[in-house]
Amino acid sequence: QVQLVESGGGLVQAGGSLRLSCAASGSDFGISAMGWFRQPPGKQRELVAVTTSGGSINYADSVKGRFTISRDNTKNTVYLQMNSLKPEDTAVYYCNLGTYRGSWYWGQGTQVTVSS
Repeated sequence: QVQLVESGGGLVQAGGSLRLSCAASGSDFGISAMGWFRQPPGKQRELVAVTTSGGSINYADSVKGRFTISRDNTKNTVYLQMNSLKPEDTAVYYCNLGTYRGSWYWGQGTQVTVSS
């Protein structure tokens, strides 16, 4: 069973920065992709950024140029550096991991609140 532990959320003023981390652990698995989703209050969960083991990276248009996803394969950890934060970035952020077996796993979520 894969476990994902997130950290780094919090309260920040508009224009500030936060860095989220997500560490994966558990049984032996091959990671195909790791990424971040978010769910704003009253809205559906949406993709923020994803990185695949093949090296491709994709961002939501709303975060391009402000957020950077990176991955440390030696630690099975994915990071999300969030700069120039806006109030509309306020959401619960979820780490997501996919394996080559076709399974998908979610973290417990971490709250990010951006005040205006």
